[in-house]
Amino acid sequence: MSLSSQNIVTYSPAYTIVPTYECFNRCSYCNFRSEPGKSPWLTLAEAQEILLQLKNKNVCEILILSGEVHPDSARREAWFQRIYDLCELALKMGFLPHTNAGLLSWVEMQKLKNVNVSMGLMLEQLTPKLLNTVHRHAPSKLPQVRSQQLQWAGELKIPFTTGLLLGIGETEEDCWETLTAISESHAHYHHIQEVILQPHSPGTIQTFDAEPFNPHQLPTIIAKAREILPPDITIQIPPNLVKDENWLLACIAAGARDLGGISPKDEVNPDYPHLQEQELRRILEPRGWKLVQRLPVYPQFDDWLDEEFGEKVKKWRRKL
Repeated sequence: MSLSSQNIVTYSPAYTIVPTYECFNRCSYCNFRSEPGKSPWLTLAEAQEILLQLKNKNVCEILILSGEVHPDSARREAWFQRIYDLCELALKMGFLPHTNAGLLSWVEMQKLKNVNVSMGLMLEQLTPKLLNTVHRHAPSKLPQVRSQQLQWAGELKIPFTTGLLLGIGETEEDCWETLTAISESHAHYHHIQEVILQPHSPGTIQTFDAEPFNPHQLPTIIAKAREILPPDITIQIPPNLVKDENWLLACIAAGARDLGGISPKDEVNPDYPHLQEQELRRILEPRGWKLVQRLPVYPQFDDWLDEEFGEKVKKWRRKL
């Protein structure tokens, strides 16, 4: 049974650490990236200072969210090592890392499994037609390559989060096909924790000239996703991208049961501040929904963790 069931809505007390904003992809809707070589990399000393400030602030998840260094770049090995070292540092300081660093090789995923309780990659949309539009200059957005990441995560037994980006030129049928692909992968490996349904929300950096995804359409998308996905996959929506609280409640009523990592800043959508815990409780609890903290690894995956990870997770579960 899913962690988020009945009248419970979950979120993860999180903080996002960005090793680098540089990215060789140029997705036209992106409000995160900087040009390769134009973004200084976060040092371990800087990260340690950040993590020290988070002690005793009820943050459990450290999301390592990075732009991508090209696989053929001479700097790729150093980039990967920086991500690994940041995860290892977060673990040693008592936090639970979750990495989303774009496309990784099998070997890179296998290594990161040793310092992450879970990992993630947005499929976004699997239709190849977006390679002619928003993904024209984004080599790592090839649908077959991103699908392969789901397969590798399953083979490696990595608890995994994926999702869709809505409003970037796809049709409803494209959404159903992407959700079906996720469902089929999960049926084989049983490794997907959450599917994020993220509405396109225009920011100040992007070049993509399109209206925001209509939040009034979200409950319908969520309801259909709930039909396609098995019940042990939780549907997540970012509450800061659904500005009208009545439509946020409608999304939850339609089947969304998780609000993601709530941290001081949404690095992917920096123009849309996160709603914090107190505000979310104000919206949810008078309507009969109970807001509950969760870890970045769901309980059904605890037996996938090695002994050291397992003890850290048990310690955190006792705190929540």
